[in-house]
Amino acid sequence: QVRLVESGGGLVQAGGSLRLSCAASGRTLMSYTMAWFRQAPRKEREFVAAITWNAGISHYADSVKGRFTFSRDNANNTGFLQMDSLKPEDTAVYYCAAKSGPSYSDYALRTPGTYDYWGQGTQVTVSS
Repeated sequence: QVRLVESGGGLVQAGGSLRLSCAASGRTLMSYTMAWFRQAPRKEREFVAAITWNAGISHYADSVKGRFTFSRDNANNTGFLQMDSLKPEDTAVYYCAAKSGPSYSDYALRTPGTYDYWGQGTQVTVSS
């Protein structure tokens, strides 16, 4: 069993930055895939970014590519989402998710239903 705890959300002006953290406990994340999803009011949960823990290879939604960076700290079993040049449309609850094994397809990376473990979410609000 893996427990995920997000932190780092908040209120920021457009153009600003935030850094989200996802601390995992219960087992090491070697061979896992970790991802960030977000959900805005009245919208479906959408993929933001993912990282394959072993290789450290990251993948991004087109809407955040070039602005967000996903990294991980192996020693502390923690993933980080650095969010720069934030826009009002980035406003959402951000969720950390994880599953055992790498993901070899876009479907496996980007579909919430393929992830086994979820955090409680952290609110990100970007004002214009």
